[in-house]
Order: sequence, then C-alpha cells, then structure tokens
Amino acid sequence: MDPITALTQPGFVNLYLIPWTIRLVTAAAIWFVGKWIAGRITALARTVMTKASLDATLVQFLGNIIHVVLLVVIVIAALDHLGVPTTSMLAVFGAAGLAVALALRDSLGNFAAGVMLVVLRPFKVGDFIEAGGVSGVVEQIHIFSTVMRTPDNRGITVPNGQIARGTIINFSAKPTRRIDLVFAISYGDDIAKAKAIVERILGEDERILADPAPLVAVAELGESSVNLNVRPWVKTEDFWPVRAALLENVKTAFDREGVRIPYPQRDVHLHEIRSAA
Repeated sequence: MDPITALTQPGFVNLYLIPWTIRLVTAAAIWFVGKWIAGRITALARTVMTKASLDATLVQFLGNIIHVVLLVVIVIAALDHLGVPTTSMLAVFGAAGLAVALALRDSLGNFAAGVMLVVLRPFKVGDFIEAGGVSGVVEQIHIFSTVMRTPDNRGITVPNGQIARGTIINFSAKPTRRIDLVFAISYGDDIAKAKAIVERILGEDERILADPAPLVAVAELGESSVNLNVRPWVKTEDFWPVRAALLENVKTAFDREGVRIPYPQRDVHLHEIRSAA
C-alpha cells in the first residue's frame, strides 16, 4: 500500500489526523487568545502603575516583565496541550534562571533597591540629599542607579543598593529648616546686650520666619566663653544664604558694639619654690 493510500484510510484519519488537527487548532487558539489576554493584562497593569505615580522607566520595565511571563505561561500551556513534556522544560528554565540570578546578583539587588526607592519615594529629582556616602542634588533616578550633582558641580552615579542599605537624609523634604548657630562672648561682656544685638539682626532679615519664633539663649558656660544658641527658622531654599549672612552680620555688629568673641584661653598660675639653703 502506497503512503497516500495509507493516509486516506479511515483508521489513520480517525486515530491520528483528526485528533492532531484538533490539538493543533486548540493550541493555536490558546496561543492567539492567550496573547490577546496577556496584552490586555499588561496594558491594565501599566495603567494602574501610571495612576499610582510610579516612575515611567519602572512602569515600562515591569510591564515588559509581566508581558514576557504571561507569554511563557501561554507557550507552556499550548505545548502541554500538544503533548510536549513541559516538566523537563520547566526544569531547564528553572536551572537557567537560577544561574542567571547568581551571575547578576548585585545587579538584581540594585534593581530591587531601585524599585523600593521609586515606590517609597524617600526623595525625588531636585532634592538635596545625603545618601550612599555622598551629598548632592538628585538629577536622575534610574532602575539600577541614581545620578547626583555635588555642590562643586560633579556628577556622581551611586548604585541604588548602596543608597537603600544606608541612611538617607533629605534636606529638601520639608518646606522649612532651622539654622543652628553658636556665638561665643567673653565672660566680661553683658549677656543681655549680646542677645539684644543678635535679636535685632534676626528681626532685620525678612527671610527669617516669625513662626516658629527664633531662639536666642545661653547654651553653656564654656571654658573660655559664654556660648549663645541662635536658632532661627527659614524656608529651605534660604538656608545657606541666611546662615552665611547671619555669621557675617553678627560678627560685624559685635565688633561695632564692643562685644568680644574670645579665643580659647587658660589662666596659668606659676609658683616659685625655693629650696632650703
């Protein structure tokens, strides 16, 4: 019997041709319908993440991961319907995934840290922060690293894992900041006069906030001076200009009013000891 005749026999058609045709059609349906559903789920996930104000880069990256995972699941379901042994394939994929995870351990750690930084938002672009051992203005937040600009205009790229593992100080987090200064006067000067001079200078600077009210008080009686705590509140963007102006203005006013800022000094008493002749 020639092959063409064999293929047309009722037994072959019923046992092989029709069942495999149904399997192929069903597998194709699983693929196309599953692919459409995966696209809809991915689009929905991206919409939800965008409405949650996640970073655009993170939304795109996570959307791609969701789409690829769904496609893998669909392919496995289609192959399993065709009778392909998917268990061994899953074992191979698992071993390959473990090897890749071990090889990219540091990169995956930085990625996880980047996701946390974007979701938790301890800082944003434009904030001045101290993190990962450096200080600077945040210029870009990537998935694996954060780009910062230092006060002397150097660009620094810090791995996100290094930032997430340490303490993050965000100097721009609040709209106002307190300036902490200490001015020393000599023990022979009038404390009330020195406080009045400082309070007058604080009142003349419009950048200093009235609420909370600035504090001028004796901090301690030091070894060589009486130390005054000066703590005014300013807008965050005015912190450094006001601090520099206060240092200069208080020093100038103290010199003009005869209030001395003493140097560290000690009283040394000498005693002459005469030996018996």
